[in-house]
Parts: sequence; C-alpha cells; structure tokens
Amino acid sequence: MAENQRILVVDDQVLFLRMMASILGGRGYEVTEASNAVDALDLYLQKPYPLVVTDIELPEMSGIELTQTLKQINDNTEIVVMNSYASLDTALAAMRAGAYDYLIKPFRDIEVICNTAHRALEKVKLKKQNQNLIEALKQHNRALETANARLRQLATHDGLTGLFNHRYFQERLSAELDRVKRYPEPFSILFIDVDYFKNYNDTNGHLKGDQLLKGLSFLFLHSFRKTDIVARYGGDEFVVILPETRKSHARQLADKLKQRVKSYSFPFRETMPGKCISVSIGWATYPEDGIDGTNLLHHADQRLYADKKSRMAG
Repeated sequence: MAENQRILVVDDQVLFLRMMASILGGRGYEVTEASNAVDALDLYLQKPYPLVVTDIELPEMSGIELTQTLKQINDNTEIVVMNSYASLDTALAAMRAGAYDYLIKPFRDIEVICNTAHRALEKVKLKKQNQNLIEALKQHNRALETANARLRQLATHDGLTGLFNHRYFQERLSAELDRVKRYPEPFSILFIDVDYFKNYNDTNGHLKGDQLLKGLSFLFLHSFRKTDIVARYGGDEFVVILPETRKSHARQLADKLKQRVKSYSFPFRETMPGKCISVSIGWATYPEDGIDGTNLLHHADQRLYADKKSRMAG
C-alpha cells in the first residue's frame, strides 16, 4: 500500500465509522479507525497519516481542536472535517484551523467523500513532489555553487602551490597601480627565485621538486601580511605585492625571508650547495623604480639577478 493511500477516520458513531472505513477501503485506501480524538492523536503520532477525516463532535477533544493540533505537528497533513448540521461559523472555524474541506453528513452520495479524499490525497502528493523538487533544486544549486567556487579558485590560483597565479598577480598589480594614482603612497614588490632548483629536480626527482615548491609556498604565505599578495609567477619564481611598503622595509622583508628559507628544514636540503635551500630576491618600489608594472618588474628582476649573481659568486 502506497504511503499516500493511508487515511485515518475519526468518529464516535461506530456504525458511521465502519461505513466510512468500508466505503474508502473499497476504493483501495488503507483505512484506520479511531472513535475519539485522543486515540486518533496517539495513532497519528505513531505514524503520521497524509489524510485525516474527522467529525467535529467528539468526546474529550473536538474535531476542530484535533485539526489545529495535527496541523501544528505536520502542516502537510490534509484534514477533512465532517458535521451533522450546516453552520457557517463551524465551517469557517474548521477552515481557519487548517481543514482542507468541510462536509455535511449524512452524505447523499458516497462519491462525495471518495472524491474529497482523492482530491485531498492528490494535494498531499503534489505538495510532496513539490518539496522533493525544491530539495533537488537546492542540492543542484549547492553543487553548482561548489563547482563555481572551484572554477573561481582555478581561475585565480596556481594548481600546484595554491598561491595566486600569474594572471591574478597581474590583475592585482594593475589594481594597485590604479589605487596609488588616486591615493598617492608607495608600494613594493618582491621577485623571488629558488636557487639551484634545477639541481634539486635533477638530484631528487620532479615529484620532490613539486613538494619543495609547495613547502616554499606555504612558508612564503605565512611570512607576509594578509593584505599582501603572494603569487607564483611561473616555474620556481614567485612574486609578492606589498601595499603601503617603502623600499627600505621591502629590503628588510626580503632579507628576513631569505634567512627564514635558509634555516628551514626542507627535505633533501643536504643535496644542495651549502646544504640548504636558498632563494634570491629582488625588489622594486613605486614610484621610485617605475610608475607602471613593466618597469617595476624590470627593476625587481635586475635586483634579483644581482642578488643571485653575488650568491653564486660567494
């Protein structure tokens, strides 16, 4: 028996109750009988019914009170209220309590109750289908939001290191240049290159080289402010945008980072010259070294080359 075919009939007149059960049962519905509202409520709490057909005049608790209680428990349950006399006030009270329909008994035609039950259960079915559809849409939207978030992540971040990528760095550099033109103040960039990275790859393998880049990225990310932009420029090169940072401070940050990298216990560091991992860093500051991205990167690259040359010579 389908769940949406279950009906709870409540009436204190035993003969009428049995008649209702026979009529509805003969149409294929699974009918449960209750002679009072208290028993009906107990049955409902054990396993909610999609449709309850109840008389108004019941001992202990009226059909109106039962309707209000059931709708508070589960608003999806539909309730048909019956009464032995026509009363506009009673009908309005039943509807205000949440009843689906109001019927006058005795019924001149048994089709009245059967058709009413059918329509009420169809409404329950449609409401359930609608709820399922809404939930499916919500799940689809959540999946879509997750996919979009992943796409945004891929569009702005480097797949290996998780740092911002080259494209995003260029966008932020352009935005920073626009900002300082409106609110003049210096900012700096750092250009970072891993020393002897090819040697590390050749000696330990490319997978270990990737792990080294990940480790360095983690170290870089936690060496700067949240407002700084740390990005992978390409290969073993990294860049950092330092808003509101003068050249002297940028040089200090570069020296601190070089020392931090050198003292960090990276795996297989003993295979490298000097038995450690090291980086060369160049810097440039707006507007001293340029007022556009090309000149700033050029100056930072020149200083990086000079830093690397002096390190190799040493």
